[in-house]
Amino acid sequence: MKGYVITIETLEQSVQCAERCIKSASRNGFPVSMFAASTPADNPLDYLAQEGVGTEGFKEVYSRFHNCVAAFTSHYRLWQKSVEENETLMILEHDAYFLDQIPDVPFSNILSFGQPSYGKFVTPPTIGKNKLISKQYLPGAHAYAVTPAGAAQLIAQAKVCAKPTDVFICNANFDNIEEYYPWPVEVRDSFTTIQKERGCLAKHNYNETYEVI
Repeated sequence: MKGYVITIETLEQSVQCAERCIKSASRNGFPVSMFAASTPADNPLDYLAQEGVGTEGFKEVYSRFHNCVAAFTSHYRLWQKSVEENETLMILEHDAYFLDQIPDVPFSNILSFGQPSYGKFVTPPTIGKNKLISKQYLPGAHAYAVTPAGAAQLIAQAKVCAKPTDVFICNANFDNIEEYYPWPVEVRDSFTTIQKERGCLAKHNYNETYEVI
């Protein structure tokens, strides 16, 4: 399994966080490479339009529309990479931090390794692989793995009802999302390039110094 951390290469804070993610992964024996993020300057609306992906679902009160679309496009491009290269990928966001090794467990489509980063959540009942239960959607899209089959499902569903990445990858859209507990990856975030301030209030790391960039 290959690991990629989505990195805004033109933003120093993002690069620094991604480098920290890579180092923490290396200490736990998992290789991770940077993956250049899509940004609003890259015209992600045009990219998704060419793919047949609508963007009405990104118009919501918690995030900035163009930034949210760009973030989704970064994930979408990695799903495409998984399918095209027939490789299972670990997809990471720049503020992901590895606490432990990634277990070598078989899974069929989508497996989350990320500790919930915002809001209330449910602790999985057993150690190891569980059906996604911490939330009804990814508890933050900062650390999840996809097989080529899972990536193909994500791409197909995106053409039906694309939304912000974490709420898009949900039990209502996919009946085969799993998560691993105890979560080996957490979020260490002090800023956002996606949410509005309103969308940051439920973040577990939110405080008076948290930046909306």
